[in-house]
Amino acid sequence: MSQMPRQAALPTCPSCAEPLDAGDRFCGACGYDLSAVPARPDDHPTLTMNGSPPPAPAPPAPAPAAPAAAAGPAVSGTGLPAAGTGGAGAGGFGAVGSGAGGAGAGGLGAGGAPVPPPQAAPPAAPPATAPPQGTPPAAPVAPAAPVAASGPSAGPAAPAVTAAPGAAGASGVSGVRFDRPAEPDEYALQAPDPRVAAEAAVVAEATKVCVACRAGRVDDDGYCENCGHAQPRERDHMELESGPMAAVSDRGLRHHRNEDAFGLGRAALPDGSPALVAIVCDGVSSATRPDDASLAASTAAREALLAALPQGTHPQQAMHEAIVAASHAVNALADEPATAREHAPHQNAPACTLVGSVVTAGLLVVGWVGDSRAYWVPADRSSSPARLTEDDSWAAQMVAAGLMNEAEAYADERAHAITGWLGADAYELEPHTASFKPDRPGVVVVCTDGLWNYAEAAEEMAEVLPQDACARPLHSARVLVGHALDGGGHDNVTVAVVPFPAPAEGAGSA
Repeated sequence: MSQMPRQAALPTCPSCAEPLDAGDRFCGACGYDLSAVPARPDDHPTLTMNGSPPPAPAPPAPAPAAPAAAAGPAVSGTGLPAAGTGGAGAGGFGAVGSGAGGAGAGGLGAGGAPVPPPQAAPPAAPPATAPPQGTPPAAPVAPAAPVAASGPSAGPAAPAVTAAPGAAGASGVSGVRFDRPAEPDEYALQAPDPRVAAEAAVVAEATKVCVACRAGRVDDDGYCENCGHAQPRERDHMELESGPMAAVSDRGLRHHRNEDAFGLGRAALPDGSPALVAIVCDGVSSATRPDDASLAASTAAREALLAALPQGTHPQQAMHEAIVAASHAVNALADEPATAREHAPHQNAPACTLVGSVVTAGLLVVGWVGDSRAYWVPADRSSSPARLTEDDSWAAQMVAAGLMNEAEAYADERAHAITGWLGADAYELEPHTASFKPDRPGVVVVCTDGLWNYAEAAEEMAEVLPQDACARPLHSARVLVGHALDGGGHDNVTVAVVPFPAPAEGAGSA
């Protein structure tokens, strides 16, 4: 009998090796579900989805069962689903939903495993396979009701496969991919981004570290988060070098803050010659906000001098006007809203002392209110130094009245009680000014009582001042402040060192 030649590339059923036609969804011989992809026997899953184990392998098929009964009316079989339901008719297949579905006679259960045909007696249960440790037990599937075979031949008998809840998807396979290569248990850490590391370094550099413990971070309130130590304020130690002159201010060793302030500046006179300006102020500790008073006074006096000198105002007159401007600036602090003094309503108005100097090519002018001082120290130490100011203090009044000598007056506990200051509650503003024409070069030392308490006489001040003060003003100012600190540092210390005569523009310290 001649036959049509079979195509060499015709697909075959993976279950019974019978040829398949194009577009077949099920095998016509054994009823195998062609949409189901059997698991590879050599796969070893490494991950579990939703805690469900991979399906257990099907046990070997038993011997062929006895011939089925004659075909009769079709009776639908029903299986109990694990998560969804699927009905099956005679000779049909269990529909696969989100869980295992039931199967009819001669059909397939979940996962494409053949379902045994109807038997006279229920087939023996297959040997149970223990699930992996820690896996919830799978929901059992009730045996399907026996139905008459409707196909020409029944497939090989095999026990139904019990699927775990959620193990089968729409395609009838487990949600776990078995073709994935084995993966390591741990993954190497990703290399840090250099940009992130650079930003972290900038943040760490900007963070202030405690000066006491060198470990804690300084909070916004100025205290260490680790040891609680109060950190130095910006004004606790200040240094400034402006051309040929310099100034240094320090909190000292006994005060909790620096209530001194200074101002330096340079101006050009109408004839083009230079002028050097130095202002030093000392806040009155018994007054309210003495640090604000000294800062306001020094700033106002400096700006007034730098504005008046280029316009041709005589330096001595400019100094007088500068002290008046500083007095107005301090008085304005007392006129601020009540909220500025709500924490100390019983205290008096802000107050401070002031001493300043203007040095030109041939003139030296000083001005003061209070007990801050100015000294003249010639470059040639064979000449005598001099004190250029007179204190507004109780001791100075006693000496001027001839009631005490200087040693007795300054030994009294009332010696440093001032009789003149800048402030809204001052008795009367009496700016003192004086002008000098030294015949030799030298240095003007402008300072607060925090320094001259440890070098009161002009000879003592000249002895402490370095010989090269004209060439190294900043170094000299540091030496003077260090002398006060070595002596006890009982008060704030501020000093400005100004050379005379004022060098030409462009000439600075060596």
